[in-house]
Amino acid sequence: MKTQKQNAYISRFDRCFLAVGAGGLMGTSLELLAPAGDADIGVAAVEHGADAVYIGAPKFSARAGAGVALGDLERLVRRAHLFYAKVYVALNTILTDGEVAEARGIVRSVYDLGADGLIIQDRGLLELDLPPIPLIASTQAHNDTPEKVRFLEAVGVRRAILARELSLAEIAAIRRAAPKIELEVFVHGALCVSYSGQCYMSQVVAGRSGNRGVCAQPCRSRYTLTDGVGRRVEQDKFLLSLKDLDLMGDLGALVEAGVTSFKIEGRYKDARYVKNVTAAWRQALDAFIAARPGYRRASSGRSEFSFTPDPARSFNRGFTRYFISGARDKAGSIDTQKSVGKPVGTVARVGRGFFQLDGERLHNGDGLCFFTGGGGLSGFRVERVDPDGKAFPNSMRGLAQGVPLHRNHDAAFDRLLQGDSARRRVDAAMAFAHEGDVARLTATDEDGNRAELSFDAPYVAPRDPGRALAQVERRLAAAGGTAFRIGRTEVSGRVGFLPVGFLNRMRRDSLAELAKVREANRPRPTAPVVPNDVPYPEKQVDFRANVLNRLARAFYERHGAQVVEPALESFPAEAAAGVARGREVMRTKYCLRHQLDACLREGGEGGGGARRIPAPLRLRDNLHVYRLEFDCERCRMSVVLEK
Repeated sequence: MKTQKQNAYISRFDRCFLAVGAGGLMGTSLELLAPAGDADIGVAAVEHGADAVYIGAPKFSARAGAGVALGDLERLVRRAHLFYAKVYVALNTILTDGEVAEARGIVRSVYDLGADGLIIQDRGLLELDLPPIPLIASTQAHNDTPEKVRFLEAVGVRRAILARELSLAEIAAIRRAAPKIELEVFVHGALCVSYSGQCYMSQVVAGRSGNRGVCAQPCRSRYTLTDGVGRRVEQDKFLLSLKDLDLMGDLGALVEAGVTSFKIEGRYKDARYVKNVTAAWRQALDAFIAARPGYRRASSGRSEFSFTPDPARSFNRGFTRYFISGARDKAGSIDTQKSVGKPVGTVARVGRGFFQLDGERLHNGDGLCFFTGGGGLSGFRVERVDPDGKAFPNSMRGLAQGVPLHRNHDAAFDRLLQGDSARRRVDAAMAFAHEGDVARLTATDEDGNRAELSFDAPYVAPRDPGRALAQVERRLAAAGGTAFRIGRTEVSGRVGFLPVGFLNRMRRDSLAELAKVREANRPRPTAPVVPNDVPYPEKQVDFRANVLNRLARAFYERHGAQVVEPALESFPAEAAAGVARGREVMRTKYCLRHQLDACLREGGEGGGGARRIPAPLRLRDNLHVYRLEFDCERCRMSVVLEK
């Protein structure tokens, strides 16, 4: 029995659906965007429900250690596109003149292999004749005002990744000013303490620029804080280290403010982290969409998990909402820069070499930690747990009755995430008919794509028509290891005797053809950038505009802005500290005065606050001294290099 003919097509209604895309017949599209440190993690993110993933280009990514070879990137793109999920490639460092040509070649390559968007920081790229890949303004471009985002919209940028410091009201104001551009917001994961793209501490102290993808993370280092009379206010604390962001409780408010892409941080995180956090956000976003018919998922398929997602069980420094509500919380993680994990209870009893916990069940291999009386973090490993709950750690130091414990390594949970912890499949239906000597099978997926195959199949009357019908239904409903889930099988007309092998081949061939049709009909937005002379919101830009090449300078000048200083990275590494001395090397909404209950607006120096810390405040490490300046009107802090 050989294949007689094959025909794949899409109906007029389906063409309409695919043409209108995210904002069309099915409502506003909401995208869950997950990180991918490599292609395998990207595939895992897609399997666990991501509508899109972002991954580093082979070079020039703001996470230089997370660049991906083109072959691996192509493999990820193929898998993601099967579910109509997108792959965005980060090429978001600032470039030297000597790097521009290579960067342009990379852009062409990633476009040719099917990438759906390019994340950029360097404005010079907009001066190039790029392929029509949608451009996404990196958060490194510091997209923090309605004027800046409206400008991005006007010059043809498809999406802006907004500054992490923004409140809901500020996001809504940006949406009103720029109604067409897509807005992407970080909703989970590690926070940069500085305004993104505006931190120069790493360049100054280590010759490693965050804007060049090699940040040394001095914000996660220990510092001593002294006041205006030379007293030590805090000693050897992680005074610039922040907790991790978690805005799951603000999902609805973010949608109302105009956000359509919800981004998880973590291109340096492992697969277990990405699986767990992506799955948790998938469930939250699906619940939101299910309750509101005006919204839809940005990709196809449903993921089934073999575990219960819980972000608190993965790496975290504790959680903060940062400034999303417009108010402040204590965002600092000043006692540790490490993961504290999830609270699991308090020590109820201490014995010889063991303790018992009043709280969650512990497991062999768990890592636990607790804060010491001096404010530091102490940790240990659980070597063995008896059936009666006695836990035997590798160290008893500091353990006492009443000590609260956190689990920062969950051995049992990690084992659940090691292997195949999710499976994602696209819903499909089968329609079978046996007409004369031809068997016809039509496979239709949830997006309206359709593949119809016809096979030579001489009619042979079955001995048991009911059994023959049941066999057809059973064999055509088994999708096996494909990316499809058969939800409905319709059989029309009479059913003759058909061998099991023949039915299996019909199903396999039909689903393979349907996968081809899906790819052929997959919408691929394009967004060619046409240069214009729309005025930039500022008349002059200094080193904080991060202009490192001639094309970036030309871009600003064409838009009416004078570049009065090049990027700090223009100077040799050993000279950067001299150039920056006496200048701001970090600007942040995070305020140490507020963190330490010494806010000048709420009390503190000269007021009725809990702590009086006279100015000027200075941060010191083993090599440098920084003066802290406070703009209380705008609620922000500057870190100025003194020596």
